[in-house]
Amino acid sequence: MKRAILLLLPTIAFAHPDAGTEPGTGPQTAVRTGNGQWTYEAVPHWGELPDGKNVGPTHGGVIVDPQTGEIYASTDAAHAILVWKPDGTFVKSIAPECQGFHAMDVQVEDGKTVIYGAQLGGPNPLRICKLDTDGKLLLQIGAKEIPDLQGGWKGLTSVTVAPDGSIFCSMGYGAQFIHKFDATGKHLKTFGGRGKGQKVLTNTSHGLKVDTRYDEPRLLVCDRESRRLFHTDLEGNWIGEYATNLRRPCSVSIHGDVCAVAELEARVTIIDKNGTPVAFLGDNPVKGQWANFRVKPEDMKLGIFTAPHGLSFDKEGNLYVEDWNQTGRVTKLKLIKP
Repeated sequence: MKRAILLLLPTIAFAHPDAGTEPGTGPQTAVRTGNGQWTYEAVPHWGELPDGKNVGPTHGGVIVDPQTGEIYASTDAAHAILVWKPDGTFVKSIAPECQGFHAMDVQVEDGKTVIYGAQLGGPNPLRICKLDTDGKLLLQIGAKEIPDLQGGWKGLTSVTVAPDGSIFCSMGYGAQFIHKFDATGKHLKTFGGRGKGQKVLTNTSHGLKVDTRYDEPRLLVCDRESRRLFHTDLEGNWIGEYATNLRRPCSVSIHGDVCAVAELEARVTIIDKNGTPVAFLGDNPVKGQWANFRVKPEDMKLGIFTAPHGLSFDKEGNLYVEDWNQTGRVTKLKLIKP
């Protein structure tokens, strides 16, 4: 497997200071990471909230509205889902009853953007929600609607939607099953389950994404503790491993022929359509910060990740990355075009 070279300039800026504190006193300049056509600049101070409020705690996902370009990031805080303009200007928070979305997906349906969320915690845990961009609940799927779901609703970690409206979720912190529903929430089938290294069996089926880069849409599965990504068809039949030897992949986002992988062990990797890594972003040399929820704001450096958990490309190829962190962190990586 080919490996790309990681280029990092000296890191001299701090992101997202804790409430009531000042950022680092050194120059606040952009930091470059990546290589070749996948070279990025981490944008200083992007997404800071009014009045010095913290973003987090963050244990969720990021989506970009394909129509407006606005960025939505879910949190475990009372403000639930935060919304920014691409330049980092804070717009609003929505859906406090959806506090604790562990993952999100986005679709345009009948000309309107809708958000799908997998709610792990908060006031209404263990349900799939469909929202409009103001946070209005349009659909709910959970134990109330389907009480006899195989393996139960415990440990819901991900949700994704196919072009035909089919909804998939995974129980990555539970029984490891992957479930398929139709667009109305009717349960269609269950596949996968707990196991290691045996095709569709998983050891933390943490993230899902419908992958439309091929002749037929596929399901791309983040098998986190097996450190791999694999594909099934949309009926759950095995296609093959897509990438291996990753640093605990949590979620993916697709742009053109590549996908970006949020790896909990402090890195984002860009992988081509054939499963070959072509760039590594924000690789953290301090292993004590890898997958560490308690890294303090003053110890986090711009352009260096601690625990990437959710991420999303926008249509220009910029990336928005959410670290798993007690006070919260969302970073914009701006693609540097030749």
